[in-house]
Amino acid sequence: MRVVEVKRETKETNIAITLNPDGTGKITIDSGVPFFDHMLNAMARHGGFDLTCIAKGDLGVDCHHTIEDIGIVLGDAVKQVMVDGKGIQRFSHAIIPMDESISTVVLDCGGRGYLVFTGTFGSRTIGTIPADIFEHFFYSLCTRAGITAHIAFTGKNDHHQCEAVFKAFGIALGEALSMGGDGKVRSTKGKF
Repeated sequence: MRVVEVKRETKETNIAITLNPDGTGKITIDSGVPFFDHMLNAMARHGGFDLTCIAKGDLGVDCHHTIEDIGIVLGDAVKQVMVDGKGIQRFSHAIIPMDESISTVVLDCGGRGYLVFTGTFGSRTIGTIPADIFEHFFYSLCTRAGITAHIAFTGKNDHHQCEAVFKAFGIALGEALSMGGDGKVRSTKGKF
């Protein structure tokens, strides 16, 4: 099994993440930010991987550092799972509706971090979370892990749009990290 544990402690946060991409959807999330916990839970559940995320952050300031640092630590965990790319599917995509909303996520887990995030939330906050932090979370995760991601969404309800994004990202990530093929790196270069 490819189980990785990553911890990161700063003056602002203390994050511990365990990721098993070959899991069965065993999830424990406690970031201190309930709506974000809900999003991470949806991502892992639909991605079919095991995820534990325990975070203590300076939530008295706001949730920015906590959510950003979870993205960093989750990115580090995904990078460890990717290792040198041997045997992983690498490319994947998912198109997920949620009522009136739809999200498309296309991933390349090929060692090059880049994010294109297309969509607009209608409100400045979703629950108590500034809406712009979600793009920053995915930016932190993708650049740290070495994932090129194109995330696009539309809809009317911010909760539905956000949840569709997290579900689609989870499904695409689970597929991209899955083992398959001949055990070689899927690259014309022969390596990431």
